[in-house]
Amino acid sequence: MSTDASSSHMAPTILQRLQQACVIPVLRLPQRETATRAIDLLLEAGFSTIELTLTTPGAIDLLTTLRARAAADFLVGAGTVLDLDTARACLDAGADYLVSPCLVPGLAPLTMARGCAALIGGFTPGEVLAAWRDGATAVKVFPASSGGPSHLAGMHAVFPEIPLCPTGGVSLTNMSDYFKAGAAFVGVGNNVIDQAALAAGDDAAVVRHARSFLTLAAAR
Repeated sequence: MSTDASSSHMAPTILQRLQQACVIPVLRLPQRETATRAIDLLLEAGFSTIELTLTTPGAIDLLTTLRARAAADFLVGAGTVLDLDTARACLDAGADYLVSPCLVPGLAPLTMARGCAALIGGFTPGEVLAAWRDGATAVKVFPASSGGPSHLAGMHAVFPEIPLCPTGGVSLTNMSDYFKAGAAFVGVGNNVIDQAALAAGDDAAVVRHARSFLTLAAAR
């Protein structure tokens, strides 16, 4: 089966930088203040990208603030983008890449036209192929926990040229297995943050825990 892969599907610079980053922290926190603290600690831990989901209160304003504060080579992602109007707002706020849990027709072409990247969700072979043919830079295999590394390995075997980013249930325990299964990079949800330490104000413990994901990814 041909996936009609071509360079037109990719924003090479952003894709390569995400592959180099290895791990995308995916923040989905209930309070803006908590999200702001988590962002600061992830920056301290050394992450080169963060995906801020739009379920976070004031997410678009936070995107603007993060883009203004972070280094020029830091990649700002907007997650749970479900329609084109929201996509435009996120791009205007400074997002470098947009992430959707499913195929949103036109989202990838819109994003690519702005020189940014689109990570479009898919779980079944048909959904992965549809996302790729719509122009996705990479396909977010979601929820990864439903199929585990073996499911990702099956997808990678069928679509070896499609960059796959498993998200949802990726942890320190199984992250290496996802890379062995063919992940181009991974999305790690709120477990990238030590929630108890964050609540207790133990910033050093939060940074140490988050940094362990980078250490593990570097050793793969």
